[in-house]
Amino acid sequence: MSLSERRQQFEAGSKADPLVTRRTKFHRLFGVSNSAKVIGRGLQLGVVNLDNVAADVDGFAFACTMVFPPADEVYFTAYVRSGTPAMIARLTEMKRLGAAAPAAPAPPADEDAPEEGGAGRIGYAARNNNVVVVLASDGAFHLRNQGFWDELPDDLTPFGESIPVDKINVALYPPAASARRSLLAREFVGYLGNLIGREKVHELRVWDEAGAVRPEMQRMPATIPVAEIEAAVAGLGGHYPGGEVRRFHAALNFLPHKHFVILSGLSGTGKTQLALKYARAVHGLGLHAQDPFLFVCPVRPEWTDPTGLTGYYDVLSNRYMVPPFLEAVLLATAHRRSPVFVVLDEMNLARVEYYFSDVLSAIETEEALQLHAHGVPLEGSNGTTVPAALPLPPNLYIAGTINIDETTNPVSDKVLDRAVVIDMSAVDLPGFLAALEAREPALKDARAACESHLVAVQGIMVAHGLGFGYRVAEEAVRYHAFSAAHLAAGAVGVTDDLMVQKVLVKLRGGERQRPLLTGLSKVLDGLPRSQTFIAKLTADLDEFGSFQASR
Repeated sequence: MSLSERRQQFEAGSKADPLVTRRTKFHRLFGVSNSAKVIGRGLQLGVVNLDNVAADVDGFAFACTMVFPPADEVYFTAYVRSGTPAMIARLTEMKRLGAAAPAAPAPPADEDAPEEGGAGRIGYAARNNNVVVVLASDGAFHLRNQGFWDELPDDLTPFGESIPVDKINVALYPPAASARRSLLAREFVGYLGNLIGREKVHELRVWDEAGAVRPEMQRMPATIPVAEIEAAVAGLGGHYPGGEVRRFHAALNFLPHKHFVILSGLSGTGKTQLALKYARAVHGLGLHAQDPFLFVCPVRPEWTDPTGLTGYYDVLSNRYMVPPFLEAVLLATAHRRSPVFVVLDEMNLARVEYYFSDVLSAIETEEALQLHAHGVPLEGSNGTTVPAALPLPPNLYIAGTINIDETTNPVSDKVLDRAVVIDMSAVDLPGFLAALEAREPALKDARAACESHLVAVQGIMVAHGLGFGYRVAEEAVRYHAFSAAHLAAGAVGVTDDLMVQKVLVKLRGGERQRPLLTGLSKVLDGLPRSQTFIAKLTADLDEFGSFQASR
């Protein structure tokens, strides 16, 4: 849909409002130079022509647009009905003062100083028939026809009678993810409500939301051949030779009403990336394309209740604060034909039973998720309305990732029984590095420089539960490539640095891990920094009975 078509459809929707009649003066302020702009203490809607306003109009409407990154367009129309007499009187006054002004007046020293003979009003140019329309923080329009405002003054009385705004209709484009907007777009809609009162700002449904969603994003995962998903994940750079994609696909889809999977394993083995790449494969998107139906929710260690997921009512702003998880639920509710994916990253950094219990209960019982106790829906912080209770829709897919180490909490049977847990500790370094080189042939030399040491060290460490994943291996290769290009460093020295800085820092243990240190010392022969590092850990083991690289 072209820009002009969007504007025409928005205009048609705005004119369908009951405040608009055949006698309403409708202004289109969509031009490059004649468009809305936020200024100090208000909003400049644009410029209208004095000569185009007749005295018999019964109202005014000003249609505008604002664009916010990455791709959100906020269309809005401000309506004046009760203030029509004040608007006409102000326009008539400016015409009279402009006609009485000298043909070529000298510019005053202070543009905003009242001109003599202007009855306390601002001075006007004789042949200037354009009027700047500004919405101020008092919820009213103020007009002038000489110059623009960069910031509204505290005292607006010299600019004539205030003109109240009865209503603002807002429409958001693209409509495909109306529950998920950029922060700036959300803040702007809230800003309009702060100016005229939130009860006067209403969302206008102009565009067909279902039609705005690409057909590929309206496919449920269970309807897609798993071989197609595997190929797409591989094309996105995923390396899962152990059938992880197939197991993940089956775990997410074997029940029609419950889609909850936990991915467990070593850090850096691609758990989060599997969930992300799977969602993009289902939605038919490339690696860097924006996916409005994919949400990543990093779990915070201080979460002890559901508010980090399901939000809370903020009495100060009189709005319901909507975190990403609840955004996903609202979006899935609005778009039943599209799968919406949520990734709870590092979900056992906090006690899962504390913050996830309400969601778990809703998943298991299929009862509604209780959000607040108000009798009517509340305005959400993202511009949507939030009902008191909301069932989890069947097109919501939840994947959680967990690591088992000293920074995390154990996951109880209550959680494990309600999910399918897939272990992803197995690492195929040679296959991963081969796939990496196939995607980026420029990394061939860097791979060759460090692969043998990485594979040998991984083989020894994994036997003691201290292995590393694909993230470390890929970063080691890229570190080699950068050093060769920019530091003119020798390959052996770079490998030695990487082992100390990236791999051996994971080492810890007691007497049972002595063979680990002995084995590493052998395979890292010829790397002096690594040998010194391992010797220190061995000395700690001899003296204290244990060792830890970070000590």
